[in-house]
Amino acid sequence: MRKALIGAVTVAAVLLAGCSTRSGDDPGTDPARRTSPAAEASPDFGTLKNVCGPGTARPSTVQGVTDDTIQVGVLSDIGFTKRSEFVDAAKVFTSWCNDAGGINGRDLVPVTRDAKLTEVRQRVLEACKADFALVGGGSALDSLGVQDRLKCLLPNFPSQSSQIGAIGSDLQALASGPTAGYFQYAGYYSWLLKEKYPDSAQKVGMIAGDSPVTKVMAAQFKEAVAGLGGRISYSDLYPAAGVSDWTPYAQSIKKSGVRGLVFLGDFASLAKLEQALTGIGYSPDWIDANSNAYGPAFPQLAGAALGKQHNYAELFATAPLESAADNPAVRQLTDLFEKYAPGRQVTYPALRAFSAWLLFATAARDCAEITRKCVYENAMKNTGFTAGGLQAPFDLTSKQPPTCHSIVEATAKGWQAADFKPDQGAYRCDAPAYKYKGDYGAPATLAGVGKSLSDLT
Repeated sequence: MRKALIGAVTVAAVLLAGCSTRSGDDPGTDPARRTSPAAEASPDFGTLKNVCGPGTARPSTVQGVTDDTIQVGVLSDIGFTKRSEFVDAAKVFTSWCNDAGGINGRDLVPVTRDAKLTEVRQRVLEACKADFALVGGGSALDSLGVQDRLKCLLPNFPSQSSQIGAIGSDLQALASGPTAGYFQYAGYYSWLLKEKYPDSAQKVGMIAGDSPVTKVMAAQFKEAVAGLGGRISYSDLYPAAGVSDWTPYAQSIKKSGVRGLVFLGDFASLAKLEQALTGIGYSPDWIDANSNAYGPAFPQLAGAALGKQHNYAELFATAPLESAADNPAVRQLTDLFEKYAPGRQVTYPALRAFSAWLLFATAARDCAEITRKCVYENAMKNTGFTAGGLQAPFDLTSKQPPTCHSIVEATAKGWQAADFKPDQGAYRCDAPAYKYKGDYGAPATLAGVGKSLSDLT
């Protein structure tokens, strides 16, 4: 239910949604191979040059690495959500990369590690025994496996990091995303509360799914909204199993005079709530639909309600999919999906996963001898990683939250860029930093499992 990509809100989305509006067969764990012996592909992606290409690989005894291949795990909840974005992205990226020559001549072999929501630890332990690294995936309950991952010194290049124990954990290289201890949406909420709808600041409502995970998230949002000059004046929970009639919730929102609404839940439920709000003739100034709603399904479900309700989402400074006409990297990604996964939808999670794959591939490419230590350290040296143009520059060396953000708006015609005054291309890069004052937990560390970076080889 709550945000995909890339932050703690993803957890709520999966826990409360249960199933997805998009389905597809699980492509399984077969490695992606070259499309044909004579297949050729450009080695470049966007502004990144020679991401993949031929070479003469040195013999290696590193786990997951042979003279010809590099096996990596792709963590996913596909068996629970039936959403194949991470698996699709793995197939597309590795097929393209292998056609271009692989990583210095070695083919990438992705193996799906299906956590099915609750089996994260089991899948991480399997990866610990066979994979070189985890790349381009994510699980809503990712903190369940982080201790085991650190014990076996398994680097992770996820498309998203969801839970507090995993966000900012050691041996994790995020192409972009949340920073441990900071509110992820400070720029977005500053724009909503101080610029776009200042009259809404003291009348912010919040509805969250009734689960332990979302309750923690609700506490974080309440603190952050107050810290940014707003106030949560109304809050409520809804049953995780779902709601048959959203009218009572809509009436409570109207009675409380809510001007801005934070919704921590699945977008199908939000669509029903907005239909109920429209039915009683009430429209808050804004609704944070969150990035989990970013895609064609939510506008279709919300229908005519989008003519009255004003929905926004923040995309972690990622280029909107609608920018393909103006963004060569987004256009190239779309073309690669058409070639290697025809019929599969390019989604926001898939876009985020591609950024993770690009971070891993470029870091591995620059290793004369491929080792976990070399690949991880190369990735963490990036001070302005853009994934070839898929995202705003991201500094992996910094412990401060990124200042860039991108905001989209849902309309009856679909999603489009919001009028949020971007100052660097498609992004606005003036977000304040809001550090949590409450104690919500801490990321897992190597020291916590009796290890250190000097143990990484």
